Amino acid sequence: MKALVYDGPEQLGYREVAEAGPQGPDEVLVRVDTVGICGSDMHAYLGHDERRPAPLILGHEAAGLTADGRRVTVNPLVTCGTCEYCASRRENLCTTRQIISMPPREGAFAEAIAMPERNLVTVPDAYPLDKAALAEPLAVCWHAVRLAAPEGKTALVIGGGAIGVGAALALIAQGSTQVTLVEPNPARLAFLADQPFAAMTPDAVAGAFDIVIDAVGYDGTRASACERVKPGGIIVHVGLGSATGGLDIRRITLQEITFLGTYTYTAQDFRDTCAAMFDGRLGPLDWTETRALADGAAAFADLRAGRVAAPKLLLKP
Repeated sequence: MKALVYDGPEQLGYREVAEAGPQGPDEVLVRVDTVGICGSDMHAYLGHDERRPAPLILGHEAAGLTADGRRVTVNPLVTCGTCEYCASRRENLCTTRQIISMPPREGAFAEAIAMPERNLVTVPDAYPLDKAALAEPLAVCWHAVRLAAPEGKTALVIGGGAIGVGAALALIAQGSTQVTLVEPNPARLAFLADQPFAAMTPDAVAGAFDIVIDAVGYDGTRASACERVKPGGIIVHVGLGSATGGLDIRRITLQEITFLGTYTYTAQDFRDTCAAMFDGRLGPLDWTETRALADGAAAFADLRAGRVAAPKLLLKP
C-alpha cells in the first residue's frame, strides 16, 4: 500500500510500504478515506518529538471504510481496558496506552490501518467522511471543555488552529455564554469570520474571562492565559507547544486560579463528540482544506511556512 512516511526532520516520502494488518483477534482493517494533519504531526516532522522516531507513518485523525463497507471514524487511542484508569472510564490515562502514529503502531497517513473494533464509531450514511475525520481533534476539545464545566461562563480561547476552533465550538455547545477566540494570523482570522464565536487579534481583546483555554501551549500563550483569567477562574491547558515557562504562579496562588492540564479524551468523550458532530451541535465544520496524500510533503512545507489559512488540513489517500 502507499503511505506518507516520516524519514527525518522535514523529510517525508510517499512510497510503497507493507500492507497494514490486524495486530490482534479483535482488530479490523480500515481503508482510510480522509486523515487530518495534527500539530503533533508537525512537531514530529520538525524533529521535536522523541516519541515519534523516523522512519514512521504519522497521522491519527482518520475516517474510512471497513472491509464490509461500514463507514467509520477512528478513535486512535488504544487502551488495555483493565487497569484502574480504564476501569474508572478514564482511558486516556491508561498506563499502557498506545496511539497510532507512535511506535509500535503506525499511523493513518496511509491507504489502510488496523484498529480494534471498539475504537470505531459508525458514521451515518449522509455524513461526509472528510468531516468525520475531525472527530479526533474535536474529541480533544470536547474533553477539555467538559472538564472546565463551561455552562453559564465566559471563555477565551488562545489559538485559531483546529484545537482552538474546536474548543470554541465545544464551549458554545456545552453552554458557555460568551466565547472569544484570539489568533494573530490575519489570513486565518479572515477564514474564521463567519464562525459563531468572536475571533480577533490578541491586542483587540478586553476584559477577563471565567475560563481561558490555551490551545497553543507556549510560554507566551501561558502568560496571556494567566493575565486574562478572572480571580477564581480556570486555565485549561491543551496545547503542547513547549514544556516550560509562562505561568504566573504567584497570581495563580493568590487569586485561587485553577490550572488544568488535559490530554486526549475518554472513550465516552469520543462517542459524545461524534454524536454532537452528527446532529449539528458543532456547526458545519467548514474550516478545512483538502489535498491528496501524495502531495503530503508539500502540505507540511506549506504549513511550516504559514501558507495555509484553514485551521485544519486534510489529506486523501
